[in-house]
Formats: sequence, structure tokens, C-alpha cells
Amino acid sequence: MPTAKSASNYAEASIRVLKGLEPVKQRPGMYTRTETPLHSLQEVIDNAADEALAGVCKTIAVTLHGDGSVSVEDDGRGIPFGLHPEEQVPVLEIVFTRLHAGGKFDKGAGGAYSFSGGLHGVGVSVTNALALRLAVTVWREGQVATLAFAGGDVVEPLALRRIAPGERRQGTRVQVWPDPKYFDSTELPRADLQHLLRSKAVLMPGVTVSLTTEKSGDTQTWAYQGGLRDYLLQGLLAEPLIPLFEGAAYASGSESETFAEGEGAAWCVAFSDEGAVLRESYVNLIPTVAGGTHESGLKDGLFGAIKGFIELHSLSPKGVKLMPDDVFSRASFVLSAKVLDPQFQGQTKERLNSRDALRLVSQFTRAPLELWLNQHVEHGKKLAELVIRQAQTRQRAAQKVEKRKGSGVAVLPGKLTDCESRDLNLNEVFLVEGDSAGGSAKMGRDKETQAILPLRGKVLNAWEVERDRLFANTEIHDIAVALGVDPHGPDDQPDSSAAGPPQGASAPLGGGDGREAYEPGGVLAGLRYGKVCILSDADVDGSHIQVLLLTLFFRHFPKLVERGHVYVAKPPLFRVDAPARGKKPAAKLYALDQGEQEAIIDKLRKEGAREGSWSISRFKGLGEMNAEQLWETTLNPETRRLLPVALGALDFAQTVASFNKLMGKGEAASRRELMELRGDAIEVDV
Repeated sequence: MPTAKSASNYAEASIRVLKGLEPVKQRPGMYTRTETPLHSLQEVIDNAADEALAGVCKTIAVTLHGDGSVSVEDDGRGIPFGLHPEEQVPVLEIVFTRLHAGGKFDKGAGGAYSFSGGLHGVGVSVTNALALRLAVTVWREGQVATLAFAGGDVVEPLALRRIAPGERRQGTRVQVWPDPKYFDSTELPRADLQHLLRSKAVLMPGVTVSLTTEKSGDTQTWAYQGGLRDYLLQGLLAEPLIPLFEGAAYASGSESETFAEGEGAAWCVAFSDEGAVLRESYVNLIPTVAGGTHESGLKDGLFGAIKGFIELHSLSPKGVKLMPDDVFSRASFVLSAKVLDPQFQGQTKERLNSRDALRLVSQFTRAPLELWLNQHVEHGKKLAELVIRQAQTRQRAAQKVEKRKGSGVAVLPGKLTDCESRDLNLNEVFLVEGDSAGGSAKMGRDKETQAILPLRGKVLNAWEVERDRLFANTEIHDIAVALGVDPHGPDDQPDSSAAGPPQGASAPLGGGDGREAYEPGGVLAGLRYGKVCILSDADVDGSHIQVLLLTLFFRHFPKLVERGHVYVAKPPLFRVDAPARGKKPAAKLYALDQGEQEAIIDKLRKEGAREGSWSISRFKGLGEMNAEQLWETTLNPETRRLLPVALGALDFAQTVASFNKLMGKGEAASRRELMELRGDAIEVDV
């Protein structure tokens, strides 16, 4: 028990407000990778690349100095250094000392940048905060401006002088001395830096990128005219099966109702039947090493075109069902997407989460590939043979898994709409609240891999129900039979191999990695789906149904939870119909809750939307969504939010105690006490 003295130490003065760049110094790992300063320096390089992306920069020079510092120099417009009209502080200072300040936020007509990846947002402020020293020189409007920082604080105020005769006219130079205390090592990974700079040159034809090492005097220069094709061919380890599929497409003014003008992608794809594949993707020149929705769009476009070609020419053998991975697994590619307002997962920008990017890239890549395949039928048939072989191999592996499960399967519930696949690696079942929502889900699902089990009303609170009485409840009986798993206890063995928990699906968008099949003899031996997804309304009643189902799984199907098979789908509660603003077309935006809705409205205001020009709809339930909306927001593995269920920091006994307090029939007094203590911290949705 805490003493009165220790409890009294928590008072108003205990709350510390971090200002300026203090949050970055306190938790640098939240803002950048801390193994080496490479990502921190990449933010500076990205800013120079954004000038090139805007068409106002032709050279980017990176220098590794003998004192351990790194400088990045470009011949762009130069960062403005006059006073900010609202802040009355030099803009050059704001850029390097304020989080969330920069040119990339001005997307309206006449804005400085239409497309950007870096551009003085959080990025260079983080670079500055984690540096012993950072010095900036700007050539602009006939003047030279200099400014220097130490640990993010100004140590040499802004100084101006006139540009000397013969001196360069415009550009920016940033020199950084990384602070060793924030990084595991200050040694830059040379190969990674070279790859980064080379890729920038590839993605920006006509721009020269160089790397100079002062100690050795060596300089490497990259300038590409062949673009993505040459880059991909140099990196391939195997001979392409057919000629490379390459192209570029961007939205014009006539397409602005669908996408913003200038949005689109450039791509180069090679198919091979052996060897490792090479995959690189970029958004506004930012490398996305963890992929994201733009890669999913390429996958969708390739699959749609090749599947259409196979069906048109009747090439698929009987019984073979194609899946997107049958096409994508042997594809090497370089993809460079331009997205007006990219939404990344985390500050390190390793994964793109923008939902519209999937549709953008898919739409622009599918039609050209369909045309190319039908103009080169022999090449198309070669590619079709490769894809069909991949599908046959996958189906044979799934059939082996099915045989190990045994044949004594109970009759499936009549209201279960099952999926066609029998591959545990791919299958998922959605336990859907209500028959009407179940109808939309059935129409909107991927029938190959997604099953739907509608649940009528609220499931029984099974916390204190004896195991042998569970099947008296029809809903619980149907859930158990559909899953192929009988109720069991925490000490029962899931399988003889004791395989570890599955990986993947932890991101807010996407997921879908496979998991090993279970050997006969364990309580999960008959499992029919790799993912069991609870899909209920986004309101209070929906949350109650989630709790009841989670109680059922934890109490009577604990190995499903322990092995990571249980998920909660997060449908949106609101839809915001946003008007066209600037270069951005009208759009339907979805919000998970009130907080996200307010954030969307705030963003619309910043983008210049007239007050009240948007409309807000609240979904009373999943049944109000049509099949297309439900697919886009909740069912599509590439754009949905699917949360894995796990015990977290609590051990099993602590979790049992918590469930007992919340769900036990004799715990009314404990629940009342909990509500009296914590009730005012809850927002009630009436």
C-alpha cells in the first residue's frame, strides 16, 4: 500500500509541460531511428529533394567532413529568412526550432509546394534537436543569411550580408554535427547512404546528386536519364521472364473529381520465375521500406490486369483460383508515387497509410498493363503460366493442411457464409453484429478468403457459465462450430508442435500474414480461420458486444487469444463529405470517433475549406453502410483498421481478476466502486 507521504507527492507541480524541442530530446526514438544519425540526416536530404520535386533544383551535394559533420547543399530557392507574418520570428529560425511548421502545409492555390515528403515539418527540427551544432546558410534575393544552433537552441542569431560578385545566387546549405549521446553509433552506414542518394537521382531524372568524402577526397556522382528501368535492371539477380512493364501516369485537370491534379505514379516491374525479388517504393521521393497502400495499389492493379488477361484467353485450368499473391510473389519493382497529402505510419515514414493511394496506383497501373498484355499475347501467356504455377503450388500446400485436420467436421451453421479457400494462412471470419450488417458484409467481402457469421442480439455473458452448458446458447454453439474449435481451458495444449504466436497485422491499416497450421491432437487442430475478427457497431452497444465476445474467447477459448488469432475490427462512426479545396478534389473521409472527426474538420479549415461547406453523417450501425463502404473502411486488408487482441502487460491471473470484477454476477459492489472512482474520466456517448 502506498503511504500518505508518497501519495501526496503527486500534485499540480508534478505535471511537467515539455516545450519547444524538449519532447524530441526526451524521447528521440519516437521521432527518428537512433541506431545511427542516417535517418536524422535524411530529413535534410529530403528537404533538398523536395526542391527538386518542385522543379527548382538541379544539384544536391552531400559532404562528409573530417570533423564528423555532414553538409547538404542544394541550388533551390533557399529557405525564406524574413519575419513570419504571424509569429514575428525569422522563418529560417522557425523551420529548425518548431515542430509541425513548414512549407509542406501550404497546399492551397499558389502554395510553395504541391507535393512534398520533407519540407521543414517535424523532420529538420528533430535533426536540429539531436545535433551538437547545426549551421544554415541561405542564398536568396541578393542576400546571404546565416544562422547556427546548438542542441536546438539559437547560438548565432540570424545575420545578413549582400551576395558578393561571382557568388552563387540561390540555394541552401545545412551542416550538421550529430550529438553522439542520442545514437548507438555516429558512424554512418556508407552503403545505406549511397543507396539513398542513388535512389534520389533515379527518381529525379535530370538532377545530379553527389557524395564527397573530405578525408579521402573521393566524390561519387549520380545522374540518371534512364530512370526506374536502368535502376531496376542493375539490381535484379535473375533474368526477367518477359520485358519490363514500365510507365507513369498522373491525374490531369479533367480527372480532378477523382484525384488531385498531379497525383499519380511512375513504376517499373519485372517478373522472374526464380531468385530473390527486388522491391523499392517511394512516396514523394521518401523511401517507404515497410511498403503501404501505394504498394497495395500496385499489387491490386497487376492482379486485376493479369487475371483479366487469363480469363479473356481462357488460360486457367479447372479448379485453379488465383490470388493477388500468386501474381505479386514473383514481381520485382520500383514504384514512385506522388500523393498530395500523404499519411504515414509514424514519424519515420516507413509505411504509407493513405487509403486513396491504393485506388490511385491501382487505377493508373491496371489499364496500361491490360493494354500491353493484349498487344504482346505471347509474353502475356508466359506470365500467365508463371502465375498459374504459383496458384497451383499454393493450393497443393493448402490441401495438405486440410488432410491433417481430419474429416470428422460438424455440420456448419446455416447462417455462416463461408469463404472458398481452405488455407488457414489466408482465411478470416467476421463475427458481425446484426443480420442487416451481415448482409452488407456478405456483399462487400472477398468471398475467396473472408467468411461472415451474423450474430443476432447480444451474446450471452459466458464468464460464469459452465463449459458443458455453453452449447445451450445457439450463438455460442454456432461460433464454436464455425471456428472448428471446442471450448477449452488455459492449460490445454493447442497443438503438439507448440508453434509460437503468429506475426503481423499489428498496424492500424492492413495486415494478413499467415500462420502455421496446427498438428492433430491439440485444441486448435480443427481451426478453420487464421483470423477471428469481431465486427460490431462503433457505438456503445457495439462496444458491449465486443466485451461479451472477448469475455467468451478469454474464458472458454483462451488459446485463440494466446496464439494471436482474435482481432477487433474498427469501423468508422462518422463520414465527412469534404468539398473541393485548392488542388484537392471533393472526398468522403471516415472518422473512427469524435476525436478523428474533429481532426478532419480542423484539417479542412487549414486547407481553406469554407466553414460549413462540409457535411457530417453518423453511422447508426454497420447496416447503414453499403457493401462498398464496408469493404473500403472495414474489410479490405489493405485499408482497414484491425487490432490484435493480447493480454498486454497483465499476466493471466491479473486478467482473470479484472474480468471477474467486470463480468462477474456477484461483483456489483466492486463495479459500483470502480465507477465512483473512475466514472468522471469516461465520455458517455448517449
